[in-house]
Amino acid sequence: MAPAYPDDRVIAELAASHGLKGCPVLFEMVPASVLYEFAAYLIPGRMAHWSFGKQYQLLKLHYDYGLGKLYEMVVNTNPAYAFLLESNSPLENTMVRCHVFGHVDFFQANHAFRPTPSNMIDVVSHHADRIRQYEFQYGRTVVETLLDSVMAIEEHVEWAQPDLSGLPPPRVVEDAGQTDPGYCDLKPRVAKGLGRRTARDQAYPAWDLLDFIIRHSDALEDWQRDVVAMVREEMQYFWPQIRTKILNEGWATYWHIRLMQELELSDADYVDYARLSAAVTAPHEFQVNSYGLGVRLFEDICRRFGEKEMFFCREVEDDLSFVRNHLTQEIVEALHLFVFGRDQQNIVIKSRDWKTVRDQLVRELTHGGVPVISVEDGDFHHRGELYLLHHHDGADLDLPYAEQTLKHVFKLWGRPVHLDTVNRGRRMVLTADGDTITQVVV
Repeated sequence: MAPAYPDDRVIAELAASHGLKGCPVLFEMVPASVLYEFAAYLIPGRMAHWSFGKQYQLLKLHYDYGLGKLYEMVVNTNPAYAFLLESNSPLENTMVRCHVFGHVDFFQANHAFRPTPSNMIDVVSHHADRIRQYEFQYGRTVVETLLDSVMAIEEHVEWAQPDLSGLPPPRVVEDAGQTDPGYCDLKPRVAKGLGRRTARDQAYPAWDLLDFIIRHSDALEDWQRDVVAMVREEMQYFWPQIRTKILNEGWATYWHIRLMQELELSDADYVDYARLSAAVTAPHEFQVNSYGLGVRLFEDICRRFGEKEMFFCREVEDDLSFVRNHLTQEIVEALHLFVFGRDQQNIVIKSRDWKTVRDQLVRELTHGGVPVISVEDGDFHHRGELYLLHHHDGADLDLPYAEQTLKHVFKLWGRPVHLDTVNRGRRMVLTADGDTITQVVV
């Protein structure tokens, strides 16, 4: 006789008894083809684009060859949707359900998610309908070419500001005497009243590139502005997830471990579960495992400061502040973390020093790993040219990639686009004028 496993209600009640909150969760079993399609699009019902198909093929190929497996996907809506792989075993789905309730609590509690709409599946479905209408009216190739350009710079939007009025006051972080406001927001304040600058009437810089293009590009028709606005709205929804990958997965993993330990399972099931959970948190080659690092940080916070502090961190932190404030020497050594680089043609370990590892992670997590680009002038040379500034943080841009991206910005702006950056210690300006790219060392 097959063993009986707890249902969703039992797990939900157990999660609630530990203080986990959240909205109702709708679980649905789906085949691998559907789960991996949702994962490629990031949310069900989203507009079609070839890049999503490319991502689907990559994810599905890894699954088919046994190189990786997605157990579930959770959508941050109200109610929340949890799609589980139908080939999961009952034990795997029990662990996954525990994991899901951790995610849902995090979505509801973390400050970065407060402005996100609760009906985002409806929103992206409406977007997809409008895109299909534009494809019918203007042609699929025309619309997809526009989407190519917009999605080349889709991360360069202002994320919505959460309401932090109810959060506790700032605290002092022991290391280096930093003052941590309880959350990390490196984005400078966005100037109000954006518009084409003449001589006196425009305040720069502007930090939302897509919004600036929507409002000030002379090259776009109204339907094209609508497409840019749809991509921008979707990216504002995804930005909190970009900012909290380690925190979110670490929190969900912490709670699937805690809840599974309290469920009534057989000895054989506990052994199998231990193998499953160990596989989830195992180190990855040449990259940080968000599950493993996140859960280790939460466990350490709970051990040193108590569960109340752990709940506080899940509410006010993002990945950047989480790692900066809580990664310790003991964790770095226990997880065998190190900084690596290239020595001619070989990959070598550059440092195992814990502060060097922490600082490298902080640099990689700054602004979600996306270069910070601001609009410095929308009427450069008084000819309507666009002047952008890369706020260099020690990491050079990939110049070939940057050049191709600037070509896409030119298509959206319609006039020459300049990008001021630093490469190998030298300041340079890249200019896109149609398909022509020039580099000038300043």
